[in-house]
Amino acid sequence: MEFILIFISAIFVNNIVLSQFLGICPFLGVSQKVETSLGMGAAVAFVLTLATVVTYLVHFYVLVPFGIQYLQTIAFILIIASLVQMVEIILKKVSPALYQALGIFLPLITTNCAVLGVAILVIQKDFSLIESVVYAVSTAIGFALALIVFAGLREQLSLVKIPKGMSGMAIVLVTASLLSLAFMGFSGVDGGLKALMGIN
Repeated sequence: MEFILIFISAIFVNNIVLSQFLGICPFLGVSQKVETSLGMGAAVAFVLTLATVVTYLVHFYVLVPFGIQYLQTIAFILIIASLVQMVEIILKKVSPALYQALGIFLPLITTNCAVLGVAILVIQKDFSLIESVVYAVSTAIGFALALIVFAGLREQLSLVKIPKGMSGMAIVLVTASLLSLAFMGFSGVDGGLKALMGIN
């Protein structure tokens, strides 16, 4: 039941982009088409889950035993950058077709603060390894959902006539803020589920 709460909360209530404002760069930059948003969402889901598992293990089996938790941020950044490079090399050799599809997005993931944010959040929330994986997958789904919905809205906006003063980045930011407000409607779901499950 706790996994369901983590899952729903990470996707809707505490959406990584629309509620916690992490990963805004790819959210605004790669959301012009639904097709590219799907690719970015899939690439982020893969790297986010893998990075969360590796950083979790490094934190509890390397940093904590040696008492060097203060190196957490630097260590996590290096791990994420290395993982993205490793995934890129493996995909290039094993599946060139998948590399061509995701190759554009993989370098962008290195600078995606949502990946680093989730790696740090699972430590701060004191999650177990299984809870961390559930949280990472849920967050990746939430990121992909926000990206795809926003891309759909932007595709619709390109078909309508927008006043000159609101065209370009202005209408994109207004749309993003309205989407964020729409997701705030889920804020009561978290408390309702906790009450239903009898969790304090």
